[in-house]
Amino acid sequence: MNNKKLFITDTILRDAHQSQAATRMKIEDMIPALEQLDQMGYWSLECWGGATFDVCMRFLNEDPWERLRTLKKHMPNTKLQMLFRGQNILGYKHYADDVVDSFVGKSIENGIDVIRIFDALNDTRNLEQAIKSCKKYGGICEPALSYTESPVHNEEYFVKLAKELEQMGADVICIKDMANLLLPFDAYSLVKKLKENVNVPIHLHTHNTTGTGDMVYLMAAQAGVDIVDTALSPLANGTAQPATEALVATLQGTARDTGLDLNKLSEVAAHFRKVADKLKADGILDPKVLNVDTKTLIYQVPGGMLSNMLSQLKQAGKEDKYYDVLAEVPRVRKDFGYPPLVTPTSQIVGTQAVMNVIAGERYKMVPKESKGMLKGEYGRLPAPVDEDVRKKCIGDDEVITCRPADLIEPELPKYKAELEAKGLGNGSVEDVLSYALFPQVAEKFFKVRDAAPTQDENGVRNLVVEDLSF
Repeated sequence: MNNKKLFITDTILRDAHQSQAATRMKIEDMIPALEQLDQMGYWSLECWGGATFDVCMRFLNEDPWERLRTLKKHMPNTKLQMLFRGQNILGYKHYADDVVDSFVGKSIENGIDVIRIFDALNDTRNLEQAIKSCKKYGGICEPALSYTESPVHNEEYFVKLAKELEQMGADVICIKDMANLLLPFDAYSLVKKLKENVNVPIHLHTHNTTGTGDMVYLMAAQAGVDIVDTALSPLANGTAQPATEALVATLQGTARDTGLDLNKLSEVAAHFRKVADKLKADGILDPKVLNVDTKTLIYQVPGGMLSNMLSQLKQAGKEDKYYDVLAEVPRVRKDFGYPPLVTPTSQIVGTQAVMNVIAGERYKMVPKESKGMLKGEYGRLPAPVDEDVRKKCIGDDEVITCRPADLIEPELPKYKAELEAKGLGNGSVEDVLSYALFPQVAEKFFKVRDAAPTQDENGVRNLVVEDLSF
């Protein structure tokens, strides 16, 4: 066993509640525990990015930038980490390089230390600008390997990708196992290979959807992984990460002891237990998310994608076609060049599989997102696309072979002018960036926020309004 301390990133402030409770934890529920969390000795706390930005404005009526500043104020001693979707930033389309650069700069200026940058297709061209900007503004740059399994996604593929990311400036490399597909012995082997081939720390992220997460971390620890993502127990396991306390207890007194104090973890977990109870009482946290679901291992389809496909079939009155759709998913994925199944590619492949089955003819109905993927709008696909399928879906349309963002003119001045013309926002670059990513949501949010300028003693703006349903 590797004989150095295993570092922990706790996801309680972001991925834990994103995975279990639709990202609905409010800043007021975090503040009472922040100083305790700051004293814990974590490698980092993941607390921003992912879906938090959209949800803060859309549902919680919080300014995401203000949330970040509040977190930094209460946790000055711990690295704060965010999840960043490469050229998509935190949205669902590619943005121009000037928007990516400005967003990275402002994230670091407002309190982010570590930026985990991933691309759904593992197209490193979609990570270029975010990596450059992260280095430029002094952040810790953690690009990720979006882990998946297919005839082209083997150990050799991931080692080659990791070497490329190291050359591009990675300070840390993350194995991002978003669908909990990485099994324990495969984790041991992959971590060992990466440690032999790259010189930067390896950070492993998984979930516990299929019930294998704890074993994955134990085997990875034996292989020499440097950092792992866990969540405090009140919002751990199931669709979230394995529990922090369980791993800390398991490794106590061994060569890979985390150095974290179980008593202190237990004290801070008591606070989040109350928060979890509140989320359950509000009907936001469904206990079903804690169930072990091994379907992912059988069908290679993440849980969120399964529920999305089922809901589409229900709407079409074709629930009896569920297993036909599950069988169609791998065929579509092969036709499309084996994209990893993570947002947004999971939704694109899943929707196309549903349409193929419902129409009774493959690719009779083709959504614009499928066409976009086949045209190269999302980036380079991992394996060759079935050219007959491409022809049927996009006809003679030209396929993009360059970095997709090279085709996008600078956008920041346009968004700034639009916001000024509407008389919205406080004139800050942060407000322009919020608007650039989520124009309609930000517009509604600014109207509410700027009509309610009072703040409480924590510096959190109080928004008292009748109807905040967007």
